[in-house]
Amino acid sequence: MFVVVNRFKVRLDWHPDFRRRWLDREVLLNTAPGCLMIPFLKGSAYPNPVAYISHAFWASREAFEAWRGGSDLFQTAHKNAGKGEHLTIGQRAFSASEVLRTVEGMEQAA
Repeated sequence: MFVVVNRFKVRLDWHPDFRRRWLDREVLLNTAPGCLMIPFLKGSAYPNPVAYISHAFWASREAFEAWRGGSDLFQTAHKNAGKGEHLTIGQRAFSASEVLRTVEGMEQAA
């Protein structure tokens, strides 16, 4: 499994707009071959900025690279990229990691 993480520092006065932008938009990534799950998280509330984090869980690095490498789906999903920059402080922080081990709990997420 391969996990891609994007972290955003969102201006306190703009975080409702940022949140709406992410929660109300059409999600195309879930139709990409190899995409397993996409949680969108709001971090602990700080006075300013507010942390938002998106994760994308992929079956493999190859599946992620195939999507990111210029697929029509990637182009469509990112057609409005940059239009929300005024909502954040600085650039998003991107990281990608290979999952080495997953330990399942006794309960399943709702």
